[in-house]
Amino acid sequence: MKNTHVTLLLLASAVATWAQSGPGGFFNVSGLATIRNSETRSISAENPRGERGAGATEVPTPANPGSDLGAGWKIRPCITLQKGETATLADIDGSGVIQHIWITVNPRAYRDVLLRFYWDNETSPSIEAPLGDFFASGHGMRYKVNSLMVAVNPSGGFNSYWPMPFRKHARITVENQRPEKIDGFFYQITYALEPVAADAGYFHAYWRRTMTSRQHPEHAILENVAGQGHYVGTFLAWEQLSNGWWGEGEMKFYIDGDGKNPTICGTGTEDYFGGAWGFGDTFTTAFLGYPLHEMKAGDIPKHALYRWHVPDPIRFKKNLKVTIQALGWWPNGKFQPLTDDISSVGYWYQTEPHKPQPPMPAREDRFPR
Repeated sequence: MKNTHVTLLLLASAVATWAQSGPGGFFNVSGLATIRNSETRSISAENPRGERGAGATEVPTPANPGSDLGAGWKIRPCITLQKGETATLADIDGSGVIQHIWITVNPRAYRDVLLRFYWDNETSPSIEAPLGDFFASGHGMRYKVNSLMVAVNPSGGFNSYWPMPFRKHARITVENQRPEKIDGFFYQITYALEPVAADAGYFHAYWRRTMTSRQHPEHAILENVAGQGHYVGTFLAWEQLSNGWWGEGEMKFYIDGDGKNPTICGTGTEDYFGGAWGFGDTFTTAFLGYPLHEMKAGDIPKHALYRWHVPDPIRFKKNLKVTIQALGWWPNGKFQPLTDDISSVGYWYQTEPHKPQPPMPAREDRFPR
């Protein structure tokens, strides 16, 4: 109870101190009482296009659980993703901001279902990631995340509060790459139809996976990012392939043409994620967290970490590269390059057009161990 109270105080403080006014503002707490010329819409399986007065219209078949009640009584609360299907969750015309996304599904979909977002009729997605990893749930596993921008609640309720503005059109798809159908895919996407500020960037996120080596113990979270914008978040799903401490590596940000040396260089993995001295325990807070440390006998140790740069976004004007090192210790007190399995999602806002990221790895190359 004490930890929950502290977290709620942190959330309230964060929202109150990071208020941004104007259309499409992230947390407009000071203007919450202002009546605005906006329209709220929400897309779900019960109203797939989010149209006014179009929810709960499905007519039940005799086999439907709501057949005794008739239309309007939870007839189509979810969808089935067929084998190999790319389903469109949202197809929105006009100008607006996606404010909240809620999704839940069986964990077998977490790495096998790809989530993609397209802004203003672009052909290359601005967001592309396995479903679970986008919501800070790595390794195809369920665990709780209690943060400001992403919340994962029992049992497997994914919530995103990243503001996602669009000026002409927004499209969200999910692709089922499992060799079987996935039943029970539930979702709700809430957005406001309203003008978007001229200086608002587009939300981007991309997933990568690397097997580091002793010759190159470094994982690239983002490369090939070009344009003006700001970096707002990191999620890591780290599989430790050797014994001992694994988090001695530094987080580095190469900004606007940096060459060999970065502009921003951290002091260690646990330090970047807000911990210290090897963590010692898991935690999940408004902007930083280490929600998973799983070490079972005979299994590979697994870690999950996040940091949201909400009060401290990292600005770039031309380009950005983000990396993290995989280092431990040799018995002689020297740093040991590690061979570890690291997956990541980098989150950022930028002007369009964006440079396409590398092709998403095939399903077999995304398998959690």
